[in-house]
Amino acid sequence: MPEFDAGAIRRYYDRHTPAFVALGQRGSDGAIHRAVWGPGTVDHRQAFRYVENEIATLLERLAPSCESSHVVDLGCGVGASLCYLAARLPVRGTGITLSPVQVRLADERIRGANVADRVRCIEGDLCNLPDGAGPADLAYAIESFAHVPDPARFFAECRRLVRTGGVLAICDDFRRPTDDPKAARAIDRFRRGWHINTLIERDELRFLARAAGFAHESTADLTPYLELRRPRDRMASTMLAFCGRLPLERTRFGYLMGGSALQTCIEHGWIRYDLALFRRLD
Repeated sequence: MPEFDAGAIRRYYDRHTPAFVALGQRGSDGAIHRAVWGPGTVDHRQAFRYVENEIATLLERLAPSCESSHVVDLGCGVGASLCYLAARLPVRGTGITLSPVQVRLADERIRGANVADRVRCIEGDLCNLPDGAGPADLAYAIESFAHVPDPARFFAECRRLVRTGGVLAICDDFRRPTDDPKAARAIDRFRRGWHINTLIERDELRFLARAAGFAHESTADLTPYLELRRPRDRMASTMLAFCGRLPLERTRFGYLMGGSALQTCIEHGWIRYDLALFRRLD
């Protein structure tokens, strides 16, 4: 049984999204995922759009004109990624999120970006996608796959969603093999703080994808390009030391403490941040 059901994930994002947007480094841009200082990146704005730029490149390769391409953001947050892609390319976009708070904020952002004729955000469960969400030429999940309670079901739903020959991109945290007893404690802290259900290794991800009819095309390890131990991360570590004996559910800042645990996991190599690409077969 998953530790966090859909209702718990919904409440987590309903409660914390306003803070993510207000206090995050690029929250004003709607970027509530991590910055990736990949090749060619020169500032924070580009770092927070690195993964979206990779997705834009995929779209251009998939359909050079992009005019009829439909892209679906699986776990769209406040719709910023879709608005960014729609500003760059003449695509249609659908965002899906469990959180009604995020749907409301996404609707405001979409209207403000003047892309409401091509982009929409709807409430839905990634393991039970709403009717009419597809078909998608490309679907992507940025830091949302780890929340799903049933990864096999997620891939089965993506098979319904993505057209034959289309692409599925997953950018998220994945475990690496370790026998270090400290790893289990840190990973548990991360999972509880961020409401993580699915934290699997690369081989299991590829197995699940293949079983659902997706061929693995590539995996890029983006971990070397992440920012570690920023001032807010050091603050979270201090809070963790002060509140470490309290259950995370009894603190207001469990997500910060979970983030601190993730930093520890990444620094020790117990978790890596991958961008994996799959193509749907017939």
